[in-house]
Amino acid sequence: MNYKKITLLALLVGVVWAYFAFDLGQYLNLQALKTQQAAIADYQAQHPLQVIGLYFIVYVLTTALSFPGAALLTLAGGAIFGLLWGTVIVSFASTLGATLAFLMSRFLLRDWVSQRFGQRLEAIDNGVKREGAFYLFTLRLVPVFPFFLVNLLFGLTAMKARTFFWVSQIGMLAGTLVYVNAGTQLAKLDSLAGILSPALLGSFVLLGIFPLVAKKLVEFVHANKVFARWKKPARFDRNLVVIGGGSAGLVTSYIAAAVKAKVTLVEKHELGGDCLNTGCVPSKALIRSAKFMSHIGRSQEFGIGSAQAQFEFAEVMERVQSVIKTIAPHDSVERYTGLGVDVVQGSAKIVSPWEVDITREDGSRQRLTTRSIVIATGARPFVPPIPGIEEVGYLTSDNVWELRELPRRLVVLGGGPIGSELTQAFARLGARVTQVEMGERIMVREDPEVSELVTARFRAEGINVLVNHRAKQFLVEGGEKFLIAEHAGQDVRIPFDAVLVAVGRAANLKGFGLDDLGIPAGRTVETNEFLQTNYPNIYAAGDVAGPFQFTHTAAHQAWYAAVNALFDPLKKFKADYSVIPWATFVEPEVARVGLNEQEAKEKGIPYEVTTYGIDDLDRAIADSEAHGFLKVLTVPGKDRILGVTIVGEHAGDLIAEYVLAMKHGIGLNKILGTIHIYPTLAEANKYVAGNWKKAHAPQQLLVWVERFHAWRRG
Repeated sequence: MNYKKITLLALLVGVVWAYFAFDLGQYLNLQALKTQQAAIADYQAQHPLQVIGLYFIVYVLTTALSFPGAALLTLAGGAIFGLLWGTVIVSFASTLGATLAFLMSRFLLRDWVSQRFGQRLEAIDNGVKREGAFYLFTLRLVPVFPFFLVNLLFGLTAMKARTFFWVSQIGMLAGTLVYVNAGTQLAKLDSLAGILSPALLGSFVLLGIFPLVAKKLVEFVHANKVFARWKKPARFDRNLVVIGGGSAGLVTSYIAAAVKAKVTLVEKHELGGDCLNTGCVPSKALIRSAKFMSHIGRSQEFGIGSAQAQFEFAEVMERVQSVIKTIAPHDSVERYTGLGVDVVQGSAKIVSPWEVDITREDGSRQRLTTRSIVIATGARPFVPPIPGIEEVGYLTSDNVWELRELPRRLVVLGGGPIGSELTQAFARLGARVTQVEMGERIMVREDPEVSELVTARFRAEGINVLVNHRAKQFLVEGGEKFLIAEHAGQDVRIPFDAVLVAVGRAANLKGFGLDDLGIPAGRTVETNEFLQTNYPNIYAAGDVAGPFQFTHTAAHQAWYAAVNALFDPLKKFKADYSVIPWATFVEPEVARVGLNEQEAKEKGIPYEVTTYGIDDLDRAIADSEAHGFLKVLTVPGKDRILGVTIVGEHAGDLIAEYVLAMKHGIGLNKILGTIHIYPTLAEANKYVAGNWKKAHAPQQLLVWVERFHAWRRG
C-alpha cells in the first residue's frame, strides 16, 4: 500500500475515532433535531447561505464516511429548507457523498480485491459494463437496502464514476422525496420508523422490482418484435432440433434426450464431426506413429546402440483410418438412437424460428416444428486467397488424411496448434518439412519461451522453421511448385511437392437459413451470454459460436445450450469460460489453463511466477524426457492460481490437476500437501508448489525457530 493510501486510511480512522470518542451521534437523532428545530430555523432565516453551505458539507461528509445519520439529515433538510429546496440540496449532497464513498472504496480496496479475486472480479466487471447502471438504479430505488454498502461495493467494480453519479442521482430521488416531505412535518414525527410504514416499504420494494419486471417486459417485447413476421405453430413436433452432429451437437442432443425431451439431430456428413473424422482423432493417431519413429531415431538415448524400422506411409494412414473406425461407434447413429435421439442424416435449413426443413440423403423432405433450435454446424479450414493456390493444389486438415504417398518436400502454412502438430508428425515420418509463419514466432498464443523451446526442438529434428515470412504467391515453373514468401522486404522462393494450409478455421455459416432469418453472424454466429441468437429460442454452440474452437469447449457450451433451450424462461445459465484448458500435441507437449504471462501483462493483472524445470524430475530423467518446465502464475503473496503452463512429456495429462484446482479454488499449499506417487511425472506439480512455498517461507519466524533450537541444544 503506498503512502497516499496509508495517509487517507489513517485520516479516515481518525475521523471515525473522533465520531465515536466525542459521541457526535448524539446530535444525529430525532429528539435532538426536534429540540433544536426552532433555533435552527431562526439562524437559517438570518444566515441562509451559511446554513445551506454548512448543511451541504455535513451531509456530504456523513454520506462519504458512511456514518449513520443520513436519514435524519434528510429530514432536517425538509424541516429547514422545505420540500422543493430541501429535495434539491439533499439530492446533490447525497449523490456527491455517495460518489466520494465510491471513489474512496475504489482507491483503497480495488487493487487488493483485484489481486485476490482477479478473474472473478473480471467477470463482475464485464457484467457491470453491460448492465451495471440498470442494477444500480434498481438498488437505489429500494431504501431498505443499505445505501452505504451499495457505495462501497460498486467502488470495487469498473463502473465509471460519472455513471455512478447520475444513476444514483436519479435512483435516490424517490426515497429523498419521501424523507424530505416527512421532514416538513417534523413536529408530528415520533420516530424514524414511522416514516417508512410497512405499506410504504412494500411500495418501495415493488418500485425496486419494477425495473426487473420492466427488463423482462422489454425482453418479451423484443422477442415479439423479432417474431412478429413469423407465424408461431399451435403445437410442436419437437422440443429441440439440433443442426450439426459434432461434439456440441452430440452433447446437446444427449442432454435433451436424458431429460426426456423430444429431440432431432441432423447431420449431413458423418456423426462425430471434425474431431472424430478429420481433426483430433486422426491427428493424434498420426502423431503416435510419428512419435514411435522418433524413438527409433533416439535409440542410443535408451541404451540401444542402433535400431531401424521399415514402414509404408500408406499403412500408417490406414492405421489412422482404423483408429477412426474403432472410435466411431461412440458417436454412431445407433448409439444415439438408443439413447433416445431421433438422428437424421441429411441437411437442415431453418425456415422460421420454429420450423426446420430437412432433406434426407435419399432426397425425401420433412418439415419439423420445434420449440427451440441449436446451431452446432462447426467450422472448416480457412484457405487464404493467395494467388496461385488453386493451381498448385493444397491440402488441409480435412483432406490430408486421404494421402497414401508421403510428400518428399512439404510446406506447412501456419504456426498455430494444427500446423505445428502436423509439421512435426510429417517430418518424423520422413518428409522434408518447411513451416512458414507470417508472425514473429510459432505458437504465438503461448509465452515466448514456450515458442522458443518448441522451435528449437523442431529445428533439431530437421524442420525448416521460417518465421516473419508472409506467403505472397504460388506458382509452377518447369513442372516444379514454388511458394514466394516475403521476408524482411525480400522475396524468398521455397520449392515444394505439397502444401498443407493450416492458418485457422472458419465457422460454417452458410446453407442453413441464417441469412433468411436475419441472424447476425460475423466470423461466428453472434450470441449473448446464454448462447442465444437474436431469436431467444435459437441457440448456437461449438466452433460456429466461438470464442474457443476446442472439442472440450464445444461440449462445455452444449450443456448451457441444451439446458437453456429446454428450460427457459423457467431458468437459464450464463456460459462459464473461467477455467478453459487446452493442449498442443507437439513434442515437447504444451498445455495451459488460465492466464499466461503475456496475457497477464496485456490485461494489467498483477502476478507472481513460480517455475520448476522438468530436467530435474526423476521420472523424466529415467524416461529420457528430461526437458520442459512448469510455470505457475499466482496472486502476489498468495497461493491462489491464476494460470499454469506446462511444457513437457504428457503435459496435457498433468494440467488436469491444475484445472481442478482452479475450478474449485484450491491453492498451491494444498497441492503441496497432496501425496503424489513416486516416481511419476505428476510429482512435477508438487515440486513447483514446493518452489512457491520456499519463496514465501516466513524468514523472520525461521530466525526465531533457529534460536529456539539453539537454546534447546544448551
